[in-house]
Amino acid sequence: MKQIPSTESLTCEFKSDRKCLPDRELIEAVVCMANGEGGEVYLGVEDDGRVTGLHEKHHFLEGLAAMIANRTQPTLRVQVESLVVDGLPVARISVPKCGQPVATNEGLLKRRRLQANGQPECVPYLPHEFASRQASFGLLDVSAQPLAGALASDLDPIERVRLRRFIERFNGDHALLELDDAQLDAALGLTVRAPGGGYLPSLTGLLLIGHEASLRALVPTHEIAFQILEGEEVRFNEFSRAPLLRAFEWVETLFKPLNTEREFQSGLFRVPVPRLDQRAFREAIANAITHRDYMQRGAVHVRLSGDTLTISNPGGFVEGVTLNNLLVTEPRPRNPALADALKRIGLVERTGRGVDLIYRGLLRYGRHVPDFSASDGYSVVLSLSLAAADEAFLKVILEEEARGHKELPVDSLIVLAALREQRRASSEQLAAYIQKEASRVTGTIETLVEAGLLQAHGAGRGRTYTLSPNLYRLLGEQSEYILQAGFDRLQQEQLILGFIAQNGGITRKDVMRLCRLTTSQAYKLTKQLCEDGILEKQGFRKDSIYRKR
Repeated sequence: MKQIPSTESLTCEFKSDRKCLPDRELIEAVVCMANGEGGEVYLGVEDDGRVTGLHEKHHFLEGLAAMIANRTQPTLRVQVESLVVDGLPVARISVPKCGQPVATNEGLLKRRRLQANGQPECVPYLPHEFASRQASFGLLDVSAQPLAGALASDLDPIERVRLRRFIERFNGDHALLELDDAQLDAALGLTVRAPGGGYLPSLTGLLLIGHEASLRALVPTHEIAFQILEGEEVRFNEFSRAPLLRAFEWVETLFKPLNTEREFQSGLFRVPVPRLDQRAFREAIANAITHRDYMQRGAVHVRLSGDTLTISNPGGFVEGVTLNNLLVTEPRPRNPALADALKRIGLVERTGRGVDLIYRGLLRYGRHVPDFSASDGYSVVLSLSLAAADEAFLKVILEEEARGHKELPVDSLIVLAALREQRRASSEQLAAYIQKEASRVTGTIETLVEAGLLQAHGAGRGRTYTLSPNLYRLLGEQSEYILQAGFDRLQQEQLILGFIAQNGGITRKDVMRLCRLTTSQAYKLTKQLCEDGILEKQGFRKDSIYRKR
């Protein structure tokens, strides 16, 4: 017997069929789901989740998928599966998420969304929302399109000078500096050829070098906010609608006095330790303005509160990017033309792996990993820790990089950060932090073992890792190593015998908790103690108890 969800959600809808649901209403529900996040429509289930079954006219489901395909534009391919729930027939219709708008043959367009109370609803799918959705699927580059109503005079020569200065400052594509203004605009996609001849500004052009007044009139969604909070009090709250490059300088200027820096001695050199790595800050801001949805209202927010800097932008992750593949997925900018222009200017990382720079900028200073967990389908929210740097850890990283004559890979920094937090982990657990398969992270882990930064415990599937005793010593945390590395065989034996003396016997689960062992390690230890005549086993399998012989 198959189960169905207990309640409706963004990706699950129940439809009653007691009175034979009209085809028109079923098509409308399927279209609404396709224009949302996709999901499943259960026919034969009441809104409250009670199963009442299919009407007799819907017992034969063979033609249902064809009927849906014939009555939607463009043709929507669904999968229909017959279920039996509580002895009653139910149809499960699996609906794909579509990038292009899907309508009924009558021209009805709706999309599924969540209300403020968390309940799903179907609302009209309006034409101005099409471009935003297509951009999230990579089907349309809004930033490369000519902007309706924009003229060549809307581009500001002063901002173009600023752009050239940015290329020099950030070591961008210096070949651009040899071009005249018209060639520069065309090379960066700031202008596009108009159907009647001549060139008109693109959205990218207006965002980068447009007059502020033109931006306010033609791109009203563009806005950047800088806020400083102290508890419940707002100490600073300013907004800018200046062109992106000028707005970027404005944010940098505001943050600079807040990004205090100290130094510490490492060998013969004085090492600066900023509150936040400047490259990480720059990349985080650039990512927010590059990947935001310019079809949605709302500002890019840069908010400082205590020891946390939060940067958020309208528009969730694009299709194919999730919290679980953020580190490994291929670059998928929402606004490719804008992203390409910023890369050539030098403002963002040229390989498109700016997220690695953000991770590196925090982890090498011993701070927490960047936190994207507050992101949802409507916005991306990045929280960066500004907590005091761990100078002892940074010194270890600098020494290892000097020894290897290269920066420590970001995967290695993530592994070290994970073990500082979790203390002990298997290769599978560490692979989850790096968002790769375990087989692909083995080399990274073993390299750290060979470098003396990690220590391996056990063998085979039970093999686990901790920070090495030398690293704990350099960090001034020698006692932590003893707690996490576990005990040697003699210590384990004495712990087990002491437990038996107090409780009369011990189970394998008790051994695992007492000696900090995995299931396989506890099995091998108890088996060896039995073979050595120290313990005897009573019972079988899960009911086994070990007592002193």
